Amino acid sequence: MSQDADVIVIGAGLAGLVAATEIADAGRRVIVVDQEGEQNCGGQAFWSFGGLFLVDSPEQRRLGIRDSYQLALQDWLGTAGFDRTEDHWPRRWAEAYVGFAAGEKRDWLRAMGHRSFPIVGWAERGGYDAMGHGNSVPRFHVTWGTGPGLIEPFVRRARDAQAAGRLMFKFRHRVDGLIVTNGVVEGISGSVLEPTRVERGASSSRQVVGDFTLRAQAVIVAAGGIGGNHDLVRQNWPQRLGTPPKRMISGVPEHVDGRMLGITEAAGGRLINRDRMWHYVEGLQNFAPIWPRHGIRILPGPSSMWFDATGKRLPAPLFPGSDTLGQLAHIMATGYDYSWFVLTQAIIKKEFALSGSEQNPDLTGKSWLMTARRATNKGAPAPVEAFKQQGADFIVRDNLEELVAGMNALSGDNLLKLDALRTQIEARDREIDNAFVKDAQVMNIHNARRYIGDRLIRTAKPHKILDPAHGPLIAVRLNILTRKTLGGLETDLDGRVFGAGGDIIPGLYAAGEASGFGGGGMHGYRSLEGTFLGGCLFSGRNAGRAAAKAAA
Repeated sequence: MSQDADVIVIGAGLAGLVAATEIADAGRRVIVVDQEGEQNCGGQAFWSFGGLFLVDSPEQRRLGIRDSYQLALQDWLGTAGFDRTEDHWPRRWAEAYVGFAAGEKRDWLRAMGHRSFPIVGWAERGGYDAMGHGNSVPRFHVTWGTGPGLIEPFVRRARDAQAAGRLMFKFRHRVDGLIVTNGVVEGISGSVLEPTRVERGASSSRQVVGDFTLRAQAVIVAAGGIGGNHDLVRQNWPQRLGTPPKRMISGVPEHVDGRMLGITEAAGGRLINRDRMWHYVEGLQNFAPIWPRHGIRILPGPSSMWFDATGKRLPAPLFPGSDTLGQLAHIMATGYDYSWFVLTQAIIKKEFALSGSEQNPDLTGKSWLMTARRATNKGAPAPVEAFKQQGADFIVRDNLEELVAGMNALSGDNLLKLDALRTQIEARDREIDNAFVKDAQVMNIHNARRYIGDRLIRTAKPHKILDPAHGPLIAVRLNILTRKTLGGLETDLDGRVFGAGGDIIPGLYAAGEASGFGGGGMHGYRSLEGTFLGGCLFSGRNAGRAAAKAAA
C-alpha cells in the first residue's frame, strides 16, 4: 500500500516540531497533523516563560554557582521519588536527560540561535534534607525571547523543510484513530475540521467538514497531556493530593484535552503513571482571558507570607518557590482549594513575576532596556501592576484591618480573624530585628540573598510586613492552576511505545507530554522546573531521530 510520508507526527507543539525537523533533516518525508489552526504552531511552548534546566552552564559559572551532573541527578532522583515497577524506563529517561542537560543541550540550542538571559533563576528550592526534593542550586535558564524565542528555531527549520518538500503541515486535521495492521501501526485516520481564524490559544470550532486517512512507516504521538480537560484531571487525581479541587483554573488552552492518550491506549499503547500530575497553587484568574478559565501563575520570590483559607500560616518548608506539590497537598488537606499571600508593595515590586510569554513583554521582546527597568522601576513590572489593579484576586489596603475585611469579602467564607493574622505577622516581623533568627522563612530569605541573582532582581531586602514605609499591604487569593501531565505513554529511550503486554508496538513512537516527557514519566512525582520544555526537546529529538532511522 502506498505511503503518504515516511513518518507522521501528531501534534505541532514543541515536541512535535523537534521530532519533525529531525526527521526532515535526515532526508525523510514527514507530515505533521494538528487539530488546531496554523496560528497555534508551537503549541503550549509559545505561552511559556521559556525556562530550561541546564547543569554546570557558563551562565551558572559566571554567577559563582557550582553545579555538576552528580548533584543534579541527586536532586532529580530525590525529587522524582521513583518507587514503582513501571518506573524502570522513566528512571532511565531521567538519567539520560540530566546527562543531556549537563552535556550537549546548550550547545545544540545555541547552534540554532538560542540564547539565555544571563541571570539564572532558582526554582523549586525544596527545604528538606540533601536527598529530598528541590534544586540545590539555581538552574532555571530563561530563554531570551521566552516561549516564542524557544520555538522560533524549530518553526524556522520546519518552514525550511516545508519549502524543500520534505515536510508537510496538515492543520485542522483531528486524529480519531491509529491504523494498526497485524500489530503494526501504519497510519492515522480522522476528521477534517472547518477552517478557523480564532486567535492563538482560543477555543476553535469542532465542526467536521471531511475525513482523511494517512499512511507512513511510523507515527509519533506528540499531542500533549490533559491539563485543559478538568474532568480528566479530576478522574486521575491522586489520593495523596487530597480531594480534587471543586474549582480550578487552566494554565493551558482547552485543546490540551488528552484525546490522543485515550486513542493511543485504545490502539494498544501502554499508559502508565496517569495519577502523576503537576498543578500550581499560585494561580490568578486572568482579567483578559484567551481560553476558558484562563489562569496565570505567579512566580514568587521567597518573602510573601503564606496563609491557608482559615488564616493559618503554611508550615516550613512550604514557602513560596519551595515545593509546589507539597503546598498543593497541604492546601487541599485544609478542606479548601485556595490560599492567600500577604505581602507589601516592596515585595511585589521585586519578587513577583508572572509566568508566560505574554506577561513578560521585556523578555519576550528581547528588550534589554525594558528588562533593566525591573530592577530600577519604582513600581512592579507593568503586567504585575495591571493584575494588582484589575485582577479579581488582588486586595490592596493601607492597614491590616481593612485588608482582612477585604479578604473575607472576596472569599465569602469569612474564615479570617484579624487578631490571629496580626499575631502571626507581628511574630514574623520581630524576627527581622533578630540577628540569630529562628523563623525558617526569614532564614530562607537571608539564604536567597546570598545568591547575587536573587539579591539583584528576585528577593526584596528583609523588612517588616506591617511597616508602612514598605506599603501598601497586599493580599492575593491563590487558586489551583492545572498544568502538566507527568505520566504518559511508556517508551524506551528511542521513544518507541510499549504495548499492554510489555512488547514494543512496531511503528509507534511518543514524545513530549504524551510520553510523560519520556518513558511514561521521567519526572516521577515532582518536577525540578525548567524540565518540561527541555523534556519536549529531548524526547522529540530522540523519537524523531529513531523514527527517521527506522524509516530508512
